Amino acid sequence: MPLRPALLLLAVPLSGLAPLACAESAQSQSNGLVEDSSWSLLNRTVFDQRDYRHGGRNGSARNAYKPRSERNGMAEEWGYGLMGTLQSGFTQGLIGVGVDAHAYLGLRLDSGGGRAGKARLLALDNEGHPKREYSRAGAALKLRLSNTVLSYGEQRIKTPVFSSSDSRLLPETFTGVFLTSNEVDKLKLVAGHFTENTDRNASSHDQGFVVNYSDARQGDSFDLAGLVWSPSAAFSASLYSSRYADTWNQHYLGSTFSHALDEKQSLSLDLNLYRTTDTGKALSGRIDNTTWSLISRYTHGPHGFSLGWQQVDGNTPFDYASRGAIYLGNAVQLSDFNAPNEKSWQARYDLDMGGYGVPGLSLSALYVRGFAIDGSHVDPAGGYAYLGYGQGGKHWERDFEARYVVQSGKAKGTTFSLRHNLHRGNTAQAELDSDQLRLAVEWPLSGAF
Repeated sequence: MPLRPALLLLAVPLSGLAPLACAESAQSQSNGLVEDSSWSLLNRTVFDQRDYRHGGRNGSARNAYKPRSERNGMAEEWGYGLMGTLQSGFTQGLIGVGVDAHAYLGLRLDSGGGRAGKARLLALDNEGHPKREYSRAGAALKLRLSNTVLSYGEQRIKTPVFSSSDSRLLPETFTGVFLTSNEVDKLKLVAGHFTENTDRNASSHDQGFVVNYSDARQGDSFDLAGLVWSPSAAFSASLYSSRYADTWNQHYLGSTFSHALDEKQSLSLDLNLYRTTDTGKALSGRIDNTTWSLISRYTHGPHGFSLGWQQVDGNTPFDYASRGAIYLGNAVQLSDFNAPNEKSWQARYDLDMGGYGVPGLSLSALYVRGFAIDGSHVDPAGGYAYLGYGQGGKHWERDFEARYVVQSGKAKGTTFSLRHNLHRGNTAQAELDSDQLRLAVEWPLSGAF
């Protein structure tokens, strides 16, 4: 188990860090249920076109489960999403009571010729055809004591082991109980128990959990606990433990560290490490997996240069429940680079055009190469055998993105993004050969009561 990257935590200078102290009570400053309420409305339109090439994994066992339009040819979807959110304040008193509610609507703008499905923008009917519209709504009751909040119901959360993805048209949500405590200054504690996971393009709440790689029977609950320590603006560390019922135990260690060299230059490091082992009935088969990534970044004025390394040690791919629970550095647009025993490296360049007189415009270019994939020892009775990994698997991905955020006026905050992504690999790895073109526009509105 290669834990050497974790030694970076010990290299952080502890002198000058403030001692732990009790945080001022947020509940004592409550103005009331309505007075502290806020609302937001996000308009989003996404056009996603994917060209699946002949060769690569298009004829693999994994893709035998996919519609013919996904194995070869074009997948294309264009949709509009409207996301309304209401966050109440808390009633005054020792224990405050509040509610958070949301309503989501997705509309199909285009998806003709059997091209829909793979982009996962639109909901599908029982015959696999894209729906004209789909919607869902939910709410969570919340209680607050001092700086501790307990919420129950349908909600979005963000942790490295179970996290709501918002990378398509509508966001992912979870049903369960979630606790967040900030009683100690600069230390956050979280815990949760969840019984349902609603995918991004789902319109119902009874689909169980989303698991990204295993095709085995699902577990019926997900539990997590973690802490995040942020002693300074330059350093943070987090530790999480989770259990996906009768499937796996997963533990996470992460840290970020940044250091300013001068007014224009800075260095940063980002470490993510996961340890996963099967548990209970082992529904997905034998799992003994250690996966980690380390990304270093150098910034000079408007320029950013990043190099990264990621490694999987284990005979299964690194897997995760929910769409957003992967904090690995090389998990990019078309591939997670998480195959059995895979090693991968990353090179990235970012340019902030504000330094050249165009504030709000940023450009990025990314290249990731994975190699040494060996899935020949995967559990033949487990949930990953269908992926058909072989020996000597290798692949690469190249991503370009241009993003512009309106800086002023009535459209302030509106974001335009254009991405072009390209992925290629051999037949010993399990990702599709594909080209992707994605255009997204977001217009946010918000206010207070």
